[in-house]
Amino acid sequence: MRLFAAAASTSLLVLAAACGASGESAPAQGQSQDQTGAPLETRPANNPEQQPAFPGQTRAPGVRTAQALTHTVVASGLEHPWGLAALPDGRWLVTEKPGRMRIVSAQGQVGEPIQGLPAVDARGQGGLLDVITGPGFAQDRMIYWSYAEPRDGGNATSVARARLSDDGTRVEAVQVIFRALPVYDGDKHFGSSLAFAPDGKLFITLGERSDRPMRPQAQDLSSHMGKTIRINADGTVPQDNPFVGRPGALPEIWSLGHRNVQGVAVQPGTGAIWTIEHGTRGGDEVNLDKAGANYGWPDAAYGVEYAGGQINSGATRKDGTEQPVYYWDPVIAPGGATFYQGAMFPGWDGDLLVAGLKEKHIARLVIENDRVVGEERLLTDLGERVRDVAIGSDGAVWAITDEANGKLVRLAVAQ
Repeated sequence: MRLFAAAASTSLLVLAAACGASGESAPAQGQSQDQTGAPLETRPANNPEQQPAFPGQTRAPGVRTAQALTHTVVASGLEHPWGLAALPDGRWLVTEKPGRMRIVSAQGQVGEPIQGLPAVDARGQGGLLDVITGPGFAQDRMIYWSYAEPRDGGNATSVARARLSDDGTRVEAVQVIFRALPVYDGDKHFGSSLAFAPDGKLFITLGERSDRPMRPQAQDLSSHMGKTIRINADGTVPQDNPFVGRPGALPEIWSLGHRNVQGVAVQPGTGAIWTIEHGTRGGDEVNLDKAGANYGWPDAAYGVEYAGGQINSGATRKDGTEQPVYYWDPVIAPGGATFYQGAMFPGWDGDLLVAGLKEKHIARLVIENDRVVGEERLLTDLGERVRDVAIGSDGAVWAITDEANGKLVRLAVAQ
């Protein structure tokens, strides 16, 4: 194993309110609440004529944490890491976009690439993407990962599973359990995050491949593009999926009308599925992802085209489609997400943490009754694209940064 950087950089943050501050939702165990009522976001929207569908759908009030926090760069030298998954012994599985997966210790030792992974198409936004451990990892050592798979005529997102060898050096008995269709020769919008629900069903998020000819497929039930997928752990289709038995519909589909979903999180207590979706210029979305629901893309969306001008008709609402629980305009370019549960920050219990690539922070969203009532920005002084976020066994927040010299970072209460 190689020691890239152990505790290479530490920054103490005594966090105050307003821009770039850190926050919490309610007083707990000596923590204080500060909610000003003023939103953190003060920049003009890309489409100022668009109005939210309900109060608090965007620009939630800023909140802050009164505690002093410290972040530590635990490891560096990772090449565009994408996915982060905790192992039971405190180590981390980390994927690197070019096609490598490594084990990184909590002390910063970075292992050699795990052997046996299939080839990836790492052009553009493609490559090795998310990784998670299976629900029975302690017994069977099964791991699952998503990747842009090279195929005849192009590529598409696939999901594989395998047993992680006892020594962690290789994967054994690799099985591809899902292949998105159709194949397309492009390099954008593969998705793709993974999460297991409490009932053992595997959720997979996908993009619609970005290019204008592909966009309508987000509304097409005969295509996996722009969908959230729900399958059993072995790749078979649950018979209670919403489109099972519908003529012309792919039975793996859980929901439709998505643009590029790179975050998925299962809400503690409820088991509800929440997904995080990239918008264009404006319109990053947080969705409560429900069975059979249509989230509108590209017929209803917030924001504007990258080149300017409205998206399709410019509508933000359409009959038969769901509104996002929350959206950002301007965007943060969201990556992975997780709900907070842990002893270190009891005031954050149940809050949604969202990695921010463009704006280089972790967004903490205070959730009450399926609405966002407060927002805070964490890890703002790191100055790097935050790709994924996870919670350690002690309640510390861990993150990876999508950089050529990517880092594994731990955010904790200052001692």
